Amino acid sequence: MKAPMFLLALVALAACTTKRVELRTLAPDRPAETNAAAAERYAAFAEAAKAATETRNDAATPPLPQVTPADAPSLRTYDPWERMNRFTYRFNARFDEAVFFPVANAYRRLPLPLQRGAHNFFANLAEVDSVINYALQGRLVHAARSIGRFLVNSTVGVAGLFDVAAKLRLPAAPTGLGTTLAKWGMRPGPYLVIPFVGPSTLRDGVGFFGDIGTSWAVNVGGLYDSSNRSWALGTANAIDQRANVDFRYYETGSAFEYEAVRFLYVRKRLIEDEGLHAAPLPREPGKEAGQ
Repeated sequence: MKAPMFLLALVALAACTTKRVELRTLAPDRPAETNAAAAERYAAFAEAAKAATETRNDAATPPLPQVTPADAPSLRTYDPWERMNRFTYRFNARFDEAVFFPVANAYRRLPLPLQRGAHNFFANLAEVDSVINYALQGRLVHAARSIGRFLVNSTVGVAGLFDVAAKLRLPAAPTGLGTTLAKWGMRPGPYLVIPFVGPSTLRDGVGFFGDIGTSWAVNVGGLYDSSNRSWALGTANAIDQRANVDFRYYETGSAFEYEAVRFLYVRKRLIEDEGLHAAPLPREPGKEAGQ
């Protein structure tokens, strides 16, 4: 009994030193009133939700159509060379695991300014290909922007090592022969896995090698005069691109990785094709393009 009495004495002493004693009582338990207040709040919430639904479904704003199973994209992909493509996919996975990814990982350990400079340099070389393909697509405004980017970065940007054009509101928007063929109405064609490159289609494969041929034919600054220099540039460019992609083969957690990669790549290209042929959205008055 002494311990409880001692604790009560300490509490009383603490209350005296603060010169303030508060007596607090719990609110009376009135379940009927509490339930009535809760029902009132629920009724007000339901009324507000109903009003919001009626506002969205008025005559000026027609309701959105319901999504049906027919609206879902097909999971089928035209892959007549599936056996060969699967073999190439496994080959690319082994090559990436043994050679490509370790080299790209070592590249990532270089000082960040060196990595950015190399990336900007190869992106600047690609602007020449973008100029040609934008002109072939009839998108002259984009072609002029790529010309401006190439001129600015090749001079002020010290041979493309610095992306000065982006700071001048000339963002990069690369394109290639594959997109040009799509603009001309060519379908993607069969799915194709290219050795050392990865997922593609027959059309994009033609575009990929066409872009390489364009770089060699234009030969900016005589960089491709020597075959050894050409291979060195191509290899360095490939390593830079691999270092900027986080994908790892057979680490997606899916038992159907080949099918998933195939579906996502082809679906992405089909969406981009639809965007190429879609009518431009009307501009809102008082707003400039790009805002």
